[in-house]
Amino acid sequence: MDQAIKKNGTTYGIILGVIGILTTTLIYVFQLYTAWWVSLLSFVISIVMYCMMLSKTKKEMGGVYSFKDAFTTFFIAAVIAVLIGTIYNVVLYNFVDPGAKEVVKEESIKATVSILEKLGTPNSEINKAVEKLEGEDQFSIGALITNAAIITAISCILGLILALIFKSRPTYKE
Repeated sequence: MDQAIKKNGTTYGIILGVIGILTTTLIYVFQLYTAWWVSLLSFVISIVMYCMMLSKTKKEMGGVYSFKDAFTTFFIAAVIAVLIGTIYNVVLYNFVDPGAKEVVKEESIKATVSILEKLGTPNSEINKAVEKLEGEDQFSIGALITNAAIITAISCILGLILALIFKSRPTYKE
């Protein structure tokens, strides 16, 4: 594996992990638990950072960048970022402020009820959704690890797309 792949994957993974920590901290401090725009902004920043990383790595490799190399760079960064974010969430919501779990749960329930009411969902279905949310602990260590696996899998789809975009195009000589 090329040094540029390891170096940039690790560096950008740490940067993205720190950005994730900052985002989580802002959400926590300002109680923006259900602010959809924060997630959208975070997603856009991540895509920009991944594109910068892949572009830089391709340049460092002399413009010869296979699909496998591009995806590997992305994957290293994504796994590191997800691990950092997951560890931070485990510590924040299970050790630093376990009471915040209930605040997030209450806000999630309010937002869910509001959305379901706007969609004209019957009260019986809304009640089922509320019961389900009340019975979940989305910040338990097990749930956070499961979410990390899901986020990594979904990120791989983005990684495959970006690897297709950033891989070198074959040159044909006559």
